Amino acid sequence: MSTRTNRPSSRPRHPRLLGSVALSAATLVALAACASAPAEDPASTDSTHCARMVTNSGGLDDRSFNQSSWAGLQKAQKDDGIGAEVLVSTNETDLAPNVAQAVASGCGFVLTVGYELAPATEEQAAANPDIDFAIVDETVEGENVKPIVFDTAQASYLAGYLAAGVSKTGAVATFGGGNQPPVTLFMDGFSDGVDAYNEAHGTTVKLLGWDKATQDGSFTGDFEDVNKGKQLAQALIDQGADVIMPVAGQVGEGAASAALDAGDVSVVWVDNDGYDTLPAEYRPILLTSVIKDTEQAVQDIAISSTDGSFTNEPYVGTLENDGVGLAPFHDLESSVPAELSGEIDALRADIVSGSVTVESPSSP
Repeated sequence: MSTRTNRPSSRPRHPRLLGSVALSAATLVALAACASAPAEDPASTDSTHCARMVTNSGGLDDRSFNQSSWAGLQKAQKDDGIGAEVLVSTNETDLAPNVAQAVASGCGFVLTVGYELAPATEEQAAANPDIDFAIVDETVEGENVKPIVFDTAQASYLAGYLAAGVSKTGAVATFGGGNQPPVTLFMDGFSDGVDAYNEAHGTTVKLLGWDKATQDGSFTGDFEDVNKGKQLAQALIDQGADVIMPVAGQVGEGAASAALDAGDVSVVWVDNDGYDTLPAEYRPILLTSVIKDTEQAVQDIAISSTDGSFTNEPYVGTLENDGVGLAPFHDLESSVPAELSGEIDALRADIVSGSVTVESPSSP
């Protein structure tokens, strides 16, 4: 990641009202279709501070980074009076128009989510230097663009160690929606965690679905088709995997379905705590989740755009700053021996202190 020069926080601010830019009837109709703040909330119409978010083509209810990012803006609206609306992309053709529409709203902060939105974010940021932009899970260069990225390999390392420690078949697995750095970063950490458990305990737990050395493995090719996730997870279960970590957005729900059907397979969720975001029927098979605290990061950065402290310095979530972590074991806590849980706590401390280093070609 290249070094950036941060803009001085004394840059003149230009408060923007939601109604400061005349919108066409078509634009108003499009905005009405977006998930937005309640109409009666005065912050969404009267505040001089407002924000727009654009989802990637996975949509808003992806049980992943779109959903978590929007929760952060909603929290900024509730706690800090920042009027917020979201423009939902349902396919690739929506991406650039939605970013342009977010800019046309007159708001001073535009948040985009995912690598698909990088070109449009870069283009609009260059054309609108007085607007603050942030992008989740991607790096875009620009004096007014703040990348929001997470070193998920650190927390996934703990998840891999845990998975190897609870496996009864001697095989665990991971798969992704696509071979992209934000995805493979999880998978690399998980792989190293399995290796660390084997080294510490003299075991030979196998990892299916990913080869860190070749940076290749099992992918569904998208982040929306739940059936593909179920089919791929079932293939991994048939090969003996009894713990699976899908890194595929809502596609991962297919893996949860396959695990539930199997009856003796558990799932490690990613991005947020699947115990809270997945249907309750999957709670009995959720071992843990590799969490990215996108919600808090987005809230903090949205606030910085209103108080003059915004910079383009990347935010990197780590175990040390609680930007990433493991969720509780919830219903499966009894299946995790106290000794294993203690080892994971010790490993977390070692990663934070730097005595254990988790590395990946995709590290931010």
